[in-house]
Amino acid sequence: MVPERKPPFDPEVFLAGNGPAGNGEGRSVLKLRPKQPIFSQGEPSDAIFYIQSGRGKLTVLSPTGKEATITLLAPGDFVGEDAIAAVPGLRLATASAVTVSSVLRIERDSMMRVMAEQPKFSGLFMAFLLQRSMRTQSDLVDQLFNNSEKRLARILLLMAEFGKPGEPESLIPEITQDTLAEMIGTTRSRVNFFMNRFRKMGFIEYNGRIKVHKSLLNVVLHD
Repeated sequence: MVPERKPPFDPEVFLAGNGPAGNGEGRSVLKLRPKQPIFSQGEPSDAIFYIQSGRGKLTVLSPTGKEATITLLAPGDFVGEDAIAAVPGLRLATASAVTVSSVLRIERDSMMRVMAEQPKFSGLFMAFLLQRSMRTQSDLVDQLFNNSEKRLARILLLMAEFGKPGEPESLIPEITQDTLAEMIGTTRSRVNFFMNRFRKMGFIEYNGRIKVHKSLLNVVLHD
């Protein structure tokens, strides 16, 4: 008998939770409700996660109980990449769903094996890590050199994912002014002031859900 040939490895199929992953598989798809955790601060770093659909956020909790939002998560993002460190430890942050989400859980051993055996997937993951690093540097520059109004405008534009063709305006996922204040390092009252000003200037529509118009770029680009 001729041995059955395995189909070629496809990163998209793998990240959809389908197709072969090697011995042990090590993948499962989680269906999450808003506010449901993907993983929690202090848990063992034993898996990495891939956002298939929906939105999430990464938060940290201080010893005094103060929570701060580090970043937002969108489809195509990996999170929990500390699990593939040489000596994985405990989670330093909490990842949770903001909207109804589908998240692929990949066990550490499975992730390490696929990265070693599949150069195409390894390249995709490394490209994500580089993009994440560049985003972190941009966030740091934003915090150091831009005022809170520009930081808020930038966050709203990033959430609306401008830059995609054919999308002149976009609704962003539900988010509180408190969370926006945490992300840009200011107070809720200042966020409320800027949001009202953006709305009066026609940059956003704000009635429960926020619709961002591309004209908000004027705030970021203005010196």
